[in-house]
Amino acid sequence: MRSGGESVDGVAWEEPGCLLCGARGGETVAVAPEGGPDASGARPAVLRCRACGLCYTSPRPTPDTIGCFYPDDYGPHQVRPAAGRSRRPSGRARRGSFRGRARGDVPWRGEGRLLDFGCGGGAFLERMHRRGWRVMGVDASEAVVRRIETERGLTALAGDLSAPALGAMQFDVITMRQSLEHVHRPLETLGRAFRLLASGGRLMVWAPSIEGLPFAWFGPAWYGLDLPRHLVHFTPSTLRRMVGEAGFEVDRLWMVSHPSWLRRSAALARRQGIAPRRAWWLARRRVARLAAWYAALRGRSDCIGLSATKRDD
Repeated sequence: MRSGGESVDGVAWEEPGCLLCGARGGETVAVAPEGGPDASGARPAVLRCRACGLCYTSPRPTPDTIGCFYPDDYGPHQVRPAAGRSRRPSGRARRGSFRGRARGDVPWRGEGRLLDFGCGGGAFLERMHRRGWRVMGVDASEAVVRRIETERGLTALAGDLSAPALGAMQFDVITMRQSLEHVHRPLETLGRAFRLLASGGRLMVWAPSIEGLPFAWFGPAWYGLDLPRHLVHFTPSTLRRMVGEAGFEVDRLWMVSHPSWLRRSAALARRQGIAPRRAWWLARRRVARLAAWYAALRGRSDCIGLSATKRDD
């Protein structure tokens, strides 16, 4: 396996320091399966920083070449119909990963400006637009942004939160739904979000939790690991610390469960020959739901939700 930025089959690899404190080196937590995610056989690993405890991917693709791992059929980039088109959200929507709204974090109906970072296919943007928010999306994929604008008629920008078009704007809410773990400099991204928010504005983050029971059950086959696309792997404490270091006041943090992630993890584990008995049971829909409920009861779900506020100085 080559690293240090040397290009292999179109992918250049780098070995970063900790994405929170900058310390070099760390304890290996997981390693991608043999064969690697590209033709070079490179095996990205998850390291845990010995200084602050943050987990991050190393080696990882460089910013210029990570796009090789986002093919045209990448699931989150597909433009699908928005769920919950009726005035009353569907049962699935009420139980879904956007559980923060039940806690009063982002009202279903709003009159402010909402920015969704890593907006993917734009279904969430459309749903919130219909509920009164003035929405804008940001995504790294130019093709996805074009489809959002042409097929949904909504405003979206290609790039990240440093896009010049965002410079003079202020938002009431910025959401990061399974997107912060994809960026090379997450602390810098959170700092830009802080500057884009109006005073009293709200940041909402959802991210996979490597401290959850699903990772303990499946290890490298855990669906939420997604190497090498996921570059940082949060726990509740490291997500809270990083958001706080960006200047926010963290209001609350909660567990979010995804039974479907358990079923997908089970499928991966069976293909990789990991924990065959557990993989067989958790591939079943009802068992996965019970297991997700148990993980949430233990405070160790596969996903974290966090709400934070930009306070007046």
